[in-house]
Amino acid sequence: MTMDSEASKNLAEELDTARYDLVVETSLVGESLQNLKDGDSFVVLNSHGDIGSTNTAEGLFYRDTRFLSKLELRFQGRKLLLLNSSSHDDKAALSVDLTNPEIQDDLGTLPRETIFLQRTKFLFKGVFYERLSLRNFTTCDRKLTIDYRFDADFRDLFEVRGLNREKRGHETSRISPPDRVEFLYTGLDDVERQTSIAFAPVPKFLEANRATFELVLRPGEKTSIFLTVACNEGEQALVLDFFRAYRASRRARRAQTRDIATVESLSELFNEVACRATSDVYMLTTSTSFGSYPYAGVPWFSTIFGRDGILTAMFMLWMDPSIARGVLRTLALMQASEVDRSSDAQPGKILHEMRRGEMANLGEVPFGRYYGSVDSTPLFIMLAGMYLDATGDLETVIELWPNICAALRWMDDYGDRDGDGYVEYQAESNGSLKNQGWKDSHDSIFHEDGTDAVGSIALCEVQGYVFAAKRFAAQMAARLGHHDMAAELKEAAEKLRLRFEADFWDEDLGTYVMALDGMKRPCRVRSSNAGHALFSGIASLEHAKRVAATLLSRDGFSGWGIRTLAQGEARYNPMSYHNGSIWPHDNAAIAIGFAQYDLKEEAARVFEGLFDAAKGQEMRRLPELFCGFIRKPGRGPTPYPVACSPQAWAASATFGILGACLGLEQAHSENEIRFRRPTMPRFLDEIVLRNVKIGSSSADFRMHRYGNDVATNVLDRRGDAKIHIVK
Repeated sequence: MTMDSEASKNLAEELDTARYDLVVETSLVGESLQNLKDGDSFVVLNSHGDIGSTNTAEGLFYRDTRFLSKLELRFQGRKLLLLNSSSHDDKAALSVDLTNPEIQDDLGTLPRETIFLQRTKFLFKGVFYERLSLRNFTTCDRKLTIDYRFDADFRDLFEVRGLNREKRGHETSRISPPDRVEFLYTGLDDVERQTSIAFAPVPKFLEANRATFELVLRPGEKTSIFLTVACNEGEQALVLDFFRAYRASRRARRAQTRDIATVESLSELFNEVACRATSDVYMLTTSTSFGSYPYAGVPWFSTIFGRDGILTAMFMLWMDPSIARGVLRTLALMQASEVDRSSDAQPGKILHEMRRGEMANLGEVPFGRYYGSVDSTPLFIMLAGMYLDATGDLETVIELWPNICAALRWMDDYGDRDGDGYVEYQAESNGSLKNQGWKDSHDSIFHEDGTDAVGSIALCEVQGYVFAAKRFAAQMAARLGHHDMAAELKEAAEKLRLRFEADFWDEDLGTYVMALDGMKRPCRVRSSNAGHALFSGIASLEHAKRVAATLLSRDGFSGWGIRTLAQGEARYNPMSYHNGSIWPHDNAAIAIGFAQYDLKEEAARVFEGLFDAAKGQEMRRLPELFCGFIRKPGRGPTPYPVACSPQAWAASATFGILGACLGLEQAHSENEIRFRRPTMPRFLDEIVLRNVKIGSSSADFRMHRYGNDVATNVLDRRGDAKIHIVK
C-alpha cells in the first residue's frame, strides 16, 4: 500500500460522517402524518392535526428551525375522535374532521358524535393559519370548553433528526394580552427567532402555553375560532385575515401550474397517482428571485439541494421547463468560486446542499453552503444542454455560459484528482460526507468482500454524467460559435467513453462495476449505479442490454422496482438506506436510460412496478424510498421508516418515466415534437397529453394502446410546430 493510500485509509477511519445518516428512532411511518409546505416553511402534523410529540418530526419549521413544537386541541379536556384527515386537491390546505367522545360533566351527559369540529390549515408566507369550525348537532344549548396547548422549542432540524448539542441559546416567552403569546429565542448564532401565536376571538383565558375558549352553541349553531402562528426571523411575517390569506394561497398555487403540460388517462388510479405527483412537485417548488426551485423533501430536506433539484427538473422538463430554468439560474448564483476545505468547495463546483439553521450558521454541521457532491457539477451542465434542446432559450444559456465553463474546468482540474481522466471524490475534512455520489451513506461504496473503498473514488455513474456533460457542452459551444472548443469537448467525451468501457465493464458480473477506488481497483458489486450509464448514454448498446438484464433479474428487481444493491451482495440489506432499498428517482433515471437504448419494454416494466407501489401508498404517493423486499401477493411494499414523503425527485419520477416510455422529444432546433417508438405500460390503455410545448407552439395528443402498439392522434395544434411519430 502506498503512503497516499495509507493516509486516505486513515482519514476515512477518522471521519464520523455516519452521524449525518438518518436515525431510525425518528420513524415517519408509526403514525399517519400530514404535511404542508409553502416557501421556506413546512409543518408536519399527526392525523388529528396536532403537533403532539417533540421526539418525532412533528412541528412547524421555518428555515431549518422548529418554531412550533406543540399544538394540541382539547375538547372539555379530552382528545377528540378522528373522522377524516385529508389534504385539498391542490395541496394548498389540509382539512381534519373531528367529533366529541361521550363526556360526563356537571351539566350531564354529552353523547358522543354530536359536536362536529373541522380544522382547516394552510401555510402562506411564513405564517401557519388554522380555522376551527364547530357545530352543535344536539337538540339543546351546549356549553363547550376548547383548549389549545402550545409550545416552541426552536430546535435545529439536525437536533430533531437526532444530533445532540452541548449548548443552546436563550429562550423566553411573554403573553401579550388579550390574544397573543410570543416565544423568543436568541441563538448562539446571534439570530433572533420569534414565534407569535394569535387567536380570534379573544380567549377566555390566555396563559404562556394555553388558550381556553368557553362557548355556548344553540342547536344547529356554528361558530369558528381562528389561530395564526407567525415565524419571524429577521423580519416580521405579514399576518393576513384567514380568508384573504387562503385565497392568496390558492391563487399562488394555481399560478404555478397554469401553463404546464398535463396528463389524463382512462385509469382512475393512474390519474390519482399523477395528480398527487403534480401536487407534490409544486408544493415543494419554491419561488425565488431567480425562478422556481423544487426543495428536496419534507421533513428532512426542505431546502435547496443541487442534485435533487437538477434531476427533478430533468424529469419535469417536458411538462414544465421553467423549473429547469429556475434550478440552473439558482445553482449558477451559488456556484463555488474559491477553495474551502471545510465545505468541500472548489472553483466551479455546484452546490450540494444549503441550510439556514443555527447549527449550520455556527458550523456545527457543514451544510450552510456545502459542496460535497461529486455529481451535481456534471449534472448541472447536462441539464443546461437538455433545457436548450427542449426550449431553444439561448438567452439563458448565454447568461449561464461562464458558469458552464467554470463547471467544465472543475471537472478537468479539481474533479480529476489524480489526472487519470476520471472525476473522483475524497472527503476533504472531518465534517465532509464520506461518500459524495447520490448514495452518500457512509457504508454505500465498497468492494465485493464488503470492505470499504478508500482513496479517491471514481463512481460509475459520475463518469457517465461527465461524458454527457461534455457532449452537451460541445453542442452549446457550437451554438455560441465556439467551434474549436466544441471539437475538443466531443473528442474528450469519446476518449472518456472508450476508457470507461475498458475499465468499468465486468464481463463476469454482466454489468459495470460500482466504482474504482483510490488504487483503481474495481468495486465488483452489482448495483443500480450501472443503470445510470444508460441514462447518460456512455454505455455501448451491447453492454446496455446486459446491464438491463442484470438489473431486471430476480436479484436486482424486487417486483416493485430496481434495488440500489442486488440481492446477494456483501452489504445487501433491503431495509438499508442505500444498500438494497428502492428509490423511485433511481428507477426513473434507469428507465429513461432503458428507453434511450430502445429497451422500451424494460422501461415499461419498471414503470409498472413503481405504479403498483404508488397505488398502494397512502395518498397514492411515491415516497423518497421504500424497502427492497421481494414482492409478495396481496401485500404492498414495506415502508422505509424515515423516508421523506413527499420528495420532489420521487414525485417527478412518474413523469420522467412516462415521457421516456412515450419517446417524447421536444427538438426546438427542428421545431418538432416527436414520439419515438412510443410504448405504454399495461396499466394504461389510453392517455391524453395537453399543452405539450415547443417554442411558441403547443399541441394536445391522445395515445391509445393496442397490445404492444400505440396509436397517436393529434387532438389540437396551436402554432406551426411539426409532429413526428417514429415507429
